[in-house]
Amino acid sequence: MFKCLHMKVIRATPDHLAQLSQLFDLYRVFYEQTSNLDAAKAFLKDRFRNSDSIIFIAIASDGTGLGFTQLYPSFSSVSMMSTYILNDLFVTSEARKKGVGEALIAKAKHVVISQGAKGLTLETALDNPAQKLYVRLGFTKDSDVNHYTWQV
Repeated sequence: MFKCLHMKVIRATPDHLAQLSQLFDLYRVFYEQTSNLDAAKAFLKDRFRNSDSIIFIAIASDGTGLGFTQLYPSFSSVSMMSTYILNDLFVTSEARKKGVGEALIAKAKHVVISQGAKGLTLETALDNPAQKLYVRLGFTKDSDVNHYTWQV
């Protein structure tokens, strides 16, 4: 049984930039990137300025940032529908297994449903323990397509 935290999950605004930047930097460190709080803040500031993502932040009743998720809108040409890429999901180590990730995903699902979009797509590291959460919340692992990446 998971301990439930008293929290709220809200759509982040530029007013949350300082708190969100800290969480985003921790997220990047989790994925073995070098900590760079200034770059994290600049990246998120650009997302807000360009309105090219939707970010939700989970905040404890004492104001502590517990986690965030970031969605990028996209399109499926085959289904001729909009879709969202759940590109980032992060919960602080202290808040894991306490319902924060589930609450953030619930907000993401709400966006998809309210926009009449096709769904959410995500990718994660092969060893990420959050995969159990994704499966429990109805995500299915692609078995009929291959994903390829090209990098500069």
